[in-house]
Amino acid sequence: MVAFGKKLKENQIQEWQGYYINYKLLKKKVNRYTQEIQVGAETQLYVLRDFARILDAQIEKIVLFLLEQQGVLATRLINIGKQQDYVLQNLDSFKVSELRESYRAVGQELLRLLFFVEMNAIGLRKILKKFDKRFGYRFTDYYVKTRSNHPYSQLQQVFKHVGFGAVVGAISRNLADLQDHEGNYISIYDQPAKSHPDPVIDSIKAAVNRLSNSTNFLEFLGSRAFIIQDESPTPSEDQFVEQSYHFMSLLLNLVNTFLYMVNTYIIVPTADKYSLSLGAEATVCGIIIGSMAVAQLFSSVYFSAWSNRSYLRPLVFSSVFLLLGNMLYALAYDLRSVPALLIGRLFCGLGSARAVNRRYISDCVPLKLRMQASAGFVTASALGMACGPALACLFQTKLKIYNLTFNEETLPGWIMALAWAFYLLWLWISFREPLQQTKAIVTQETSAASSSRLNSSDERLFINVSLEHRFVQPLLLKSEAENNDEDADQELDDCDHDSEESHKPVTSIVSAYRLLTPSVKVQLLVYFMLKYAMEILLAESSVITGYYFIWSTNSVAIFLACLGLTVLPVNVVVGSYVTNIFEERQLLLASQLILCLGILLSFHIVRTYSVPQYVGSALITFVSAEVLEGVNLSLLSRVMSSRLSRGTFNGGLLSTEAGTLARVIADGTITICGYLGENKLLNVTLIPSLFICISSIIATFFTYNSLY
Repeated sequence: MVAFGKKLKENQIQEWQGYYINYKLLKKKVNRYTQEIQVGAETQLYVLRDFARILDAQIEKIVLFLLEQQGVLATRLINIGKQQDYVLQNLDSFKVSELRESYRAVGQELLRLLFFVEMNAIGLRKILKKFDKRFGYRFTDYYVKTRSNHPYSQLQQVFKHVGFGAVVGAISRNLADLQDHEGNYISIYDQPAKSHPDPVIDSIKAAVNRLSNSTNFLEFLGSRAFIIQDESPTPSEDQFVEQSYHFMSLLLNLVNTFLYMVNTYIIVPTADKYSLSLGAEATVCGIIIGSMAVAQLFSSVYFSAWSNRSYLRPLVFSSVFLLLGNMLYALAYDLRSVPALLIGRLFCGLGSARAVNRRYISDCVPLKLRMQASAGFVTASALGMACGPALACLFQTKLKIYNLTFNEETLPGWIMALAWAFYLLWLWISFREPLQQTKAIVTQETSAASSSRLNSSDERLFINVSLEHRFVQPLLLKSEAENNDEDADQELDDCDHDSEESHKPVTSIVSAYRLLTPSVKVQLLVYFMLKYAMEILLAESSVITGYYFIWSTNSVAIFLACLGLTVLPVNVVVGSYVTNIFEERQLLLASQLILCLGILLSFHIVRTYSVPQYVGSALITFVSAEVLEGVNLSLLSRVMSSRLSRGTFNGGLLSTEAGTLARVIADGTITICGYLGENKLLNVTLIPSLFICISSIIATFFTYNSLY
């Protein structure tokens, strides 16, 4: 992976070269500050003030140039507008076509300006993160707090692209007006749905959305998959991925995700009754549900490592274990064995291949389709979560065949075993292993070819030098100067964490932990909290509703299915509208506060605990947790190091482990608290949820400005 400093230098617009952020200078300053503090030459206060002063100057340079270029574009639009008035009066179709091209040319210039702003914004974020990491300060928090909220803020210009909207609006409106130059114009303000956007407008909108972190439903849904992307995959890498892309293999990964989520939640409505039928307490359902999560803590690691070499084999292994686990879960009823029941669920957890599913999307789906695939991953999970409890409603039968019992407790196991058997057959027939080894061979051949061309080039250079010695000296001087400059750059890169070495995937959990900044740790805490709260709500629902409201299995299943069905509508509203109005960090804090309110409303305080109170508080808790999960994972993918985008110990694995650990602890809490009695179960299990939620809110306040 190319270091950002080199990428910035390569992608600069040459005529604007002097107005970019001086990333090289800032890196030198950071390195010099490090040396000065180590020898005691400067104080921390001086370093903070000096670096802030340099950053202010850099941002001012960028913003003033940005305003100048916006003025140039505005002047061009005014001049084109004057021509437009004359042309439309005379209805000259040739001139109308020229006007359109003029507006498109301004649009192309605006795209260049947006790219200029984006590169500078990335550079600013990187240097702030680098400074904090190098010195252990909370400089980003201080800098953003003092600059972004100031009435004369220049930081807003860089991160919020103030002023671009007017230019985009002018280009969009006039291009729409010119679509029909006979007088029947469609205004983008009066009838936006009927206007036909120009391709350049689509490109501008995409660039603005990317710059402002605006999102739509698909992007918001995809962000919940938490598939961290490399900052800038090379064209050759993406071309290789596109050539080896296989839709059926992707579909099989999504089906695996769906079936696993069904497998997880299909037993929730009947787990307490299954425990009672085997002579155990109803609250043992916490262990039954949680044993799958316990095994998943370990399976996620070895599946993530296994996917470095293959995708088919871990998926086959997963399917076999899930097939055996579900059969053992169903047979436990006739064996009258709680251990067999738990071992069956452990086997199911050992077959959790979600790490493989995520990894396949990240590595084997082309960049242009990756967001859709990520959204498909989340949709499959949501549908599985809803279908699991819903299927439990259908198993209201009881019969025996060859001494095997088929009833509402065992049918979830038998049905899922059958589903995994069919899936295993489909997987074996249709899955195509990505060409990972071929990629390595191609890379080696390319390197060899490059080396060969370099050698032949050196030979020709030697011949030319021998023949025309008198022209060599100036070239050598120039080359030497360039080499010295490159050596200086290389020396700077070697002592910096943005070098190619620092972008390699981490190889141990310790290395991964060292890359976790305070912002990342807080976001992982938030993820842990929301998963804990959701697991408490879902896993104890059958016990709570049975104790307070005497609900049947069907009622519990319908209740859980309805909760699961809220996932997609909520994501539509949040992804399409809410995230375009508020910042993600604002939504993060607001959804945590609402989640805290839902937990508080769930407590049994008054004498009568009613169905509306339970259902209403559960709905608030679940929906706010769903919103929080999307925003949290979106922010987490932004603040987490790009080194965690690939390899065994990737960001997806860390978030999965955090969420799975939360589920394990929540399920264990239910079982332990169950010994206090079912009448105390609700309040006692909600206390840890409330404590963790308040802790995460406080932690979010402390890192709020670092999420700018």
